[in-house]
Amino acid sequence: MFVIKLIEKLKTTPAGWETQPFERKSYYLYFTGQNAIYFLTANYLTTYLMFLGINPAKSAAVMLAVKIWDAINDALFGVIFDSVKFKSGKKYLPWLKISTALTPIATLLLFAIPSGSGETTKLLWFAVAYIIWDSVYTLCDVPIYGAVTAMTRNLGERSSMLSYKSIWGGIGFGFITVAGTVLVSEHVGMNYTVVGAATAVFALVTMLPVLFKLQERHVPQEEEAFTIRRMFSYLFKNKYLLIYYLGFFFYSAANISGALNLFVSFYLFNDSLFTTVVGACGTVPSFVFSLLVPQMLKKIDKMKLYRFSALLMVILSLIMWLVGYNNLILHIVLYVLRSIPLAIIGVIMFIFTPDCAEYGKYKTGIEAKGITFAIQTFMVKLTAAVSGAMGMFLLGLKSTGWKTVEVENFEQLKALGIQQSQHALDVLWFSYVMVPAIGCFLAYICWLFYKLKDKDVQIMTDCNTGKISREEAESKLSRKY
Repeated sequence: MFVIKLIEKLKTTPAGWETQPFERKSYYLYFTGQNAIYFLTANYLTTYLMFLGINPAKSAAVMLAVKIWDAINDALFGVIFDSVKFKSGKKYLPWLKISTALTPIATLLLFAIPSGSGETTKLLWFAVAYIIWDSVYTLCDVPIYGAVTAMTRNLGERSSMLSYKSIWGGIGFGFITVAGTVLVSEHVGMNYTVVGAATAVFALVTMLPVLFKLQERHVPQEEEAFTIRRMFSYLFKNKYLLIYYLGFFFYSAANISGALNLFVSFYLFNDSLFTTVVGACGTVPSFVFSLLVPQMLKKIDKMKLYRFSALLMVILSLIMWLVGYNNLILHIVLYVLRSIPLAIIGVIMFIFTPDCAEYGKYKTGIEAKGITFAIQTFMVKLTAAVSGAMGMFLLGLKSTGWKTVEVENFEQLKALGIQQSQHALDVLWFSYVMVPAIGCFLAYICWLFYKLKDKDVQIMTDCNTGKISREEAESKLSRKY
């Protein structure tokens, strides 16, 4: 009954909303393909590089080095995005058209490193391909998140759309989980180049519809001319953007579970598909709670729900680590329970960026959505690289004693009969469970200082769009910002 009501709701437009049903669906569907590409890189790039026989520490160093360019790249694109004027008068769609074509190509290039070449050649190919992928991904991430501010001025509509897009994005995550795990497992025996090609095609098909359905209704006619200096001035005036993404950095950079997932399955549970099967057990409760998030947000301030979910994730992780991996039944129960707060966090995670953009304009008078969403993209890519690099770095330490070998899949790895020391397995288990928990706890501490309330953001939005005066806004806000 609940699912039927949800489907009916997706077919209609609630009173006061500006977008149309098919427009919203194309917006959601875009994230299905984009998430598939993102999670392919975030969760399986580490495994792919270790399969190539590259020293984990060297791969980690290249990953972090690329982020030096990324810091410049995202900052420059944020400035360009807020400065470029297209003849069509559109702000987001032209960039989406460019990126929809380039992102799948860049993804395929990243997962096509010649396996028979030397380590130096592999590292060079990886560095160049990763820079290209990183730059192209910025072109799709900033516009698609920023587009919601042009599609509607209704804050509740924005929050709902950003919640549902995460649910649809879960389909992309599910696709890449199956493709990236099953196809390279010891049961099938394919390689990650095939997975990269399949993901590129899947992403292209799902990202295309938004190019024909999305409507930009509220594009600012006049925007502040930006320089790098003014950008940093804006950033330090937008304290809630900084507070939120400082916490986000700790949470996502330490979230190395995905990068280590397959090795945990193979070495600790004796089958590379184990955590995929366990993850499937958590799919139903995760999906149900994901669907409930938009309803929860009508009654609970999203940051309060966010912090509660983060704290619950930390507690459950600590219990899971103490229980260990030998008690399979208890491990599965704890894994499923932990999937619930993680699902809620995943749905809410990017709803805060538009709020910070509205706060920034209210405080500074500067229309800088490109800069704001460029920071989001930068943090997503930076933390993905850091988490992957951290996983490889921990396993690559001499004290860990991890054994590396060049293979194409887990079928070949199993045939070689590689055994890791007990100490290496203990480091793997701690890294898999407790490193993400530590990062989540540090993020929770940061988010305690985030005081931007949902009701106040709507008032700021009304003021920014001229619906109410500055004096009216000040009188309605719950506190002085």
